[in-house]
Amino acid sequence: MIRLADPWTLLLLLLLPVLAWRYRRRIREGAGSLLFASTVGFEGERPPWTVRVRHALFAVNLLALALAVTALARPQLGTEEEEVLTEGVDIIIALDSSGSMAAEDFAPRNRLYVAKLVVSRFVEGLRHDRAGLVVFAGKAFTRCPLTLDYGALLHVVDGIELGAIEDGTAIGNALATCLNRLRESAAKSKVIILVTDGVNNRGEVQPLDAAEMARALGVKIYTIGIGSHGTARFPVDDPGYGRVYMDLPVEIDEASLTRIAEMTGGLYYRATDRPSLEKIFEVIGRLEKTKIQVKTYTHYDERFADFLLPAMVLILITTIAVSTRFARLP
Repeated sequence: MIRLADPWTLLLLLLLPVLAWRYRRRIREGAGSLLFASTVGFEGERPPWTVRVRHALFAVNLLALALAVTALARPQLGTEEEEVLTEGVDIIIALDSSGSMAAEDFAPRNRLYVAKLVVSRFVEGLRHDRAGLVVFAGKAFTRCPLTLDYGALLHVVDGIELGAIEDGTAIGNALATCLNRLRESAAKSKVIILVTDGVNNRGEVQPLDAAEMARALGVKIYTIGIGSHGTARFPVDDPGYGRVYMDLPVEIDEASLTRIAEMTGGLYYRATDRPSLEKIFEVIGRLEKTKIQVKTYTHYDERFADFLLPAMVLILITTIAVSTRFARLP
């Protein structure tokens, strides 16, 4: 943000047209010229380049004066800083990366690819809320702790790949890992967004037990079942035929996911395609809004030197010029 500390000084710029008018009038009146009885001896002579560009010196002086006046107005460049006075929402996203997320029933690619796009878009819309990421399959791992560095979180989301964790669906362990990150949070609202396409079949913690712990800690869980209805197209790597596709049934434990959400005051959603998944995250984003008090400070740096120094350089150049090559006779 740029401002002028003394803007009224710019009224001096109104002198520039007056000075230009006086200069043109003096030129037309022939001020400073020499009188000759006859100019026949000069016929055919071409004026030197100094004569042809002599008016440029006046233009340079006008520019220097304009820069000096602008410097007197004290231009200042402001930098805004924000101090957040209240805590926002702490959000942990638990994203399923099991083998079933390779199903290609979500355009343009598989479920995991689309889920990553939607999660990234959700993170980009955050401002004062801390967010983190837990990725799970047969085991659950914290890929990014709670942070306000959304750029770092987006980088982590982009790096999620299928097959990086041993296969399976450990929903209970994923929720427990999220709760471990949220248990010391001082935020007014603590939220887990669970995105999965399967049934809990691995891990030491049962999903409903994790939900009971979440309720005790005041953590709300939103659950999202991701997958089309009926069957979905799954890629299978066959040793003899290479990659082939099979239609396999979509199995999502909606009853368990609904119960987890209800126990903690959250909601269960079913996403059958990319638009519905995007809509769900938008709804959750609107539901989990807290009033943030922010105090804004603006620090201004003086920038008059950026105008004054060029003005002095131009004046020095014209002074040297009129004393040497552009010297005039009285």
